[in-house]
Amino acid sequence: MKLTVTPAKRLAGEIRIPGDKSISHRAIMLGSIAKGDTHISHFLMSDDCLSTIRAFRQMGVPIEITNPETVIVKGQGLHGLKAPNSAIDAGNSGTTARLLAGLLAGQSFNSIITGDDSLRKRPMDRVIIPLRQMGANITGTQDKYLPLSIRGSALKGINYHMPVASAQVKSCLILATLYADTPSRIFEPALSRNHTELMLQAFGGRLDIYNNEIIAYPANQLYGQHVHVPGDISSAAFFITAGLLVPNSTLVLKGVGLNPTRTGILDVYKEMGGDIAIENTSTSGGEPMGDIIVKTSNLEGTVIGGQLIPRLIDEIPVIALAATQAQGTTIIKDAQELKVKESNRIATVVDILSRLGADIEATDDGMVIHGPTPLKGNQVDSFGDHRLAMMAAIAGLIAQGETTINSWECVNISFPGFYDVLSSLQK
Repeated sequence: MKLTVTPAKRLAGEIRIPGDKSISHRAIMLGSIAKGDTHISHFLMSDDCLSTIRAFRQMGVPIEITNPETVIVKGQGLHGLKAPNSAIDAGNSGTTARLLAGLLAGQSFNSIITGDDSLRKRPMDRVIIPLRQMGANITGTQDKYLPLSIRGSALKGINYHMPVASAQVKSCLILATLYADTPSRIFEPALSRNHTELMLQAFGGRLDIYNNEIIAYPANQLYGQHVHVPGDISSAAFFITAGLLVPNSTLVLKGVGLNPTRTGILDVYKEMGGDIAIENTSTSGGEPMGDIIVKTSNLEGTVIGGQLIPRLIDEIPVIALAATQAQGTTIIKDAQELKVKESNRIATVVDILSRLGADIEATDDGMVIHGPTPLKGNQVDSFGDHRLAMMAAIAGLIAQGETTINSWECVNISFPGFYDVLSSLQK
């Protein structure tokens, strides 16, 4: 499926951003192993999150979708999951695959986790290695890739220094430790998103957190909760960027998650001169949220790296687009993780923006972008990567002529209906 985008004169309006993908996944997982019902509102009905629902239904968890954004999980308790009768298909979802690996390692049954062609190319040794240290019986293709074969085992806590800041690896180990006989100490090189920690504590789990050190404890029982999922700041990022770049624009994005481990993009855009304000802040289940107001701005180049990278790793493609319109040079560094996302996002971002006329070059750990550069419409490929497809659509709003995006359907991974929302804002 192809999408063709033409320039926008102005964007204006108020929109509600779909639920946070990371939090939606975790609410299903923890709700499934809790005692009692978990009610989830503003759940993200994307392909990735539906993969997680299917996985737990396969393991005997009744999960009811009562309306387009509400889910009720009939929790089976910490030891209530049943052996799946076939391989669990995580689809395109790295979160589903890696967190499930931890959750399944300590069960009393055996399981297999697989995924689509893209996910089967993404590294799983980052969870295989520490899980084996915990006593897990887990093997993968070439000891690195899906499918993973997991034989339920008795687990023990470990001390683990993570080589890369990764919320997925950290969460995998926290979930595995629920079934271990002793606590685990997990050390992060930089703070990554902490949705698992916040939600697990809300469900009755125990964690001690000291800056970059987490002590995770085994659990006797977790208890079902009401979870309201904030709007996903990674999805909001595309509208924030569009509001900054399209002339004479003002956008209000309602109820967006403002977890400090995720708001790196706001810090960067403010540093670049972006006109961004936060209003109506509140908290739900330990997760801060609020309305983001963004207006057209003249941006200046900046340097993005170090401890900031884990706080905006998924937003780098659209930040790179913004940098093409900023005065001066923007350097993105320390972002090697981009190479093992849904695509090699260093190579693919540079490919797309170069085709549109940007002055951008890849480096080993990021990219260098010189601006401002007028963009010209062209035909580009999404590489089956949802964040690249949406970034290209925003680029099409400011490029001269028509921008055509191939394999547009991949946006359903995180944001079904994205272009309908975007179209509604064009004035």
